[in-house]
Amino acid sequence: MNTEPPFVAVLGAGPAGLMAAETIATAGHAVRVYERMPSPARKFLMAGRGGLNLTHSEPLEAFLPRYAGAESALAAAIRAFPPDALVGWAEALGQEVFTGSSGRIFPRALKASPLLRAWLARLDTQGVRLLPRHEWRGCTQDGALRLSTPDGEQTHRPAATVLAMGGASWPRLGSDGQWAAQLPGVAIQPFQPSNMGFRLTWSAIFRTKFEGTPLKRIALTFAGRTVRGEAIVTSQGIEGGAVYALSAPLRDAIAAHGHATLLLDLRPDLDAATLAAKLDEPRRGQSLSTFLRKAAGLPPVAIGLVQEALHAGATAPLPALIKALPLRLEAPQGLDRAISSAGGIALAELDDHFMLRGRPGLFACGEMLDWEAPTGGYLLQACFATGRAAGLGVAEWLAGQPAPPPG
Repeated sequence: MNTEPPFVAVLGAGPAGLMAAETIATAGHAVRVYERMPSPARKFLMAGRGGLNLTHSEPLEAFLPRYAGAESALAAAIRAFPPDALVGWAEALGQEVFTGSSGRIFPRALKASPLLRAWLARLDTQGVRLLPRHEWRGCTQDGALRLSTPDGEQTHRPAATVLAMGGASWPRLGSDGQWAAQLPGVAIQPFQPSNMGFRLTWSAIFRTKFEGTPLKRIALTFAGRTVRGEAIVTSQGIEGGAVYALSAPLRDAIAAHGHATLLLDLRPDLDAATLAAKLDEPRRGQSLSTFLRKAAGLPPVAIGLVQEALHAGATAPLPALIKALPLRLEAPQGLDRAISSAGGIALAELDDHFMLRGRPGLFACGEMLDWEAPTGGYLLQACFATGRAAGLGVAEWLAGQPAPPPG
C-alpha cells in the first residue's frame, strides 16, 4: 500500500518547471521538483550572463506572431501571463526591471542569479522541495515515476506530473532531449538548432585576421525579410543577433536546397544612389582598401568581406556589392551551440490545459514543446507562461479528482 503523502512532481528546474511548481504550490499542493543536474536553472543562469532578457515591451498584437506556427497554441497561455505580468512577478521578487532602447526588458541587475536566489527562497517558503541529481528514467508499467538518484533508483507515485525538462540546446547545461525516449506513443518532432549561427567557408587570410570581429550597424536580408543589427565573424562562419532573427528560414532553406544565400548590407544607413556617388570619385592611386575606407566609410572587417567576395569571383559593381554582399551559408551550427531548439512534443498532443491527451495527470511545458521564437525575450516569456499554464492545469485537474484513500 502506498503511504507516500500526496504531492505533485515537476521534472526539471528551469524557468518553466519552477513556474509550474510555484503555481501549483500557490494552489495549496505539495510539490517536489526533480532536477537531473546538481543545481537548478543552469541554462537560465547562462542566459543571465548576457543581461537576462526576460521579455519584450511590444504590444501582444506584434508579440504573439513571433511564435509563427505555434502562435495559436501558445497565445492563450501568454495572454493569461503577458509581459506586464512577468515584469510584475519579477518586481515582486525584489528585482527591478528596465526597458532598453530596443524594447527588450531586463532586470536592473543585468544578471539571473539575484532573481533566481529570491525565487528559490520564495519557493522554499511555499514548501516546494527541490531534489537535485534526480534523473527521470521513465515510468513503471503501472505509471509510477522511475528516478535515478544518488541513493539508487527510486519509484514515486505523484498525484500529477509536470514535464519541464527543456529542449536540446546547450546539452552540457542539462537539457539534452534524451527524455524523448521515455515517452513512447507521444508524437515528438525531431530537435533542430534554433537561434544559431551558420557555417561558411572563409579564406585562411580573412579567418586569421577577422575571427571574433563584430559587424556593427549592418542589415541582413533573406527571403524578402531584412533585419538590422549586429553579427560577429567566427572561425567557421557568422553568428549574432541579426543572424539569429533569420535563423529559422535559413535553416529550413539549407535543409531543402543544401545551402542558402544571405545578403549583407554593409552600409544600411546609406541608400544605393548616395553610396554610388561616393564611390564614383576617382581613386587617384589609392589601394582598394584605402578607397573603400575613405569613400564608403567601411571598417576593416567590411573591407575584408568585399575583398573576399571579389576574390571568389563576384562581378557586381562595388556599390551593389556593398549593399548586398552574398554570403553562402553551408550549414547551421549544431545544438551544442544553439541558443534554443525547435522540435519536441507536438503541440497537438496537448489539450488546452497542457495535459497530454490520453495521459491523465501528465502535463508538459517550456522548451520540451515543439515551438521556437527569436531572441529578444520571447523564449523566456513562453517558458514562464506555459509553465504557469501547466501549473494551473494541474490545479484544475486535481480539483476534479476524488480524494485519495487513507493510508
